[in-house]
Amino acid sequence: MILSDKRILEEIEKGTIVIEPYDQKCLGTNSYDVHLGKYLAVYKDRVLDAKKHNTIEHFEIPPEGFVLQPNTLYLGVTLEYTETHAHVPFLEGKSSTGRLGIDIHATAGKGDVGFCNTWTLEISSTQPVRIYHGMPIGQLIYFVVEGEVEVMYNSKGNAKYNGKTVKPVESMMFKNEF
Repeated sequence: MILSDKRILEEIEKGTIVIEPYDQKCLGTNSYDVHLGKYLAVYKDRVLDAKKHNTIEHFEIPPEGFVLQPNTLYLGVTLEYTETHAHVPFLEGKSSTGRLGIDIHATAGKGDVGFCNTWTLEISSTQPVRIYHGMPIGQLIYFVVEGEVEVMYNSKGNAKYNGKTVKPVESMMFKNEF
C-alpha cells in the first residue's frame, strides 16, 4: 500500500518521515517531489572493478547548468535530506525527467526503513541534455511495511551508506565479501 498525501503529512507530523527542506508545493497525491542537489560526480576510471574502491571526482553544477553526455554514469544527489522510520521509501524519476531521456537510478530505487540521508542518484541520459541544480529530478513514494522491523538500516553495523552527506557517494560494493 502506498501512502496518500494526507498520510505522508500525518507521518511527517509524527516524525516517522522527515524531509528537509520541506515544501508543501512538492507534495503530490501520493508522492513527494525531490530536486537535484548542486553536486555531481564521475568515476575517475573508465573501467570500474567491483572488487576495488572506485574513486570519484565531485564537481558543482554551474548556474548555467551542465550537459549530461550519453554513455557516462553521473552520480548526483538530492537536495532533500530524508529520514524514513516506519515505511519503505522508493525513489522514482518524474515523467518530465524521463521524457528528457534522463534515468535517475540504475537499480537503487528502494530505500530501507531507517534510511536517513540524501539520495545518491545514478544518472544517465540517452542524448545530451542540460540539467540544473534545484530542478525537479524525482519523486519519493512510501510503502507500508508488513510486520515488525528487527534492525533499522541506520542501526546496522554493516550499512555502507549511513554517513550524512550533501555530495554523491560512490559504490561501496568492494566492502562486500565475494
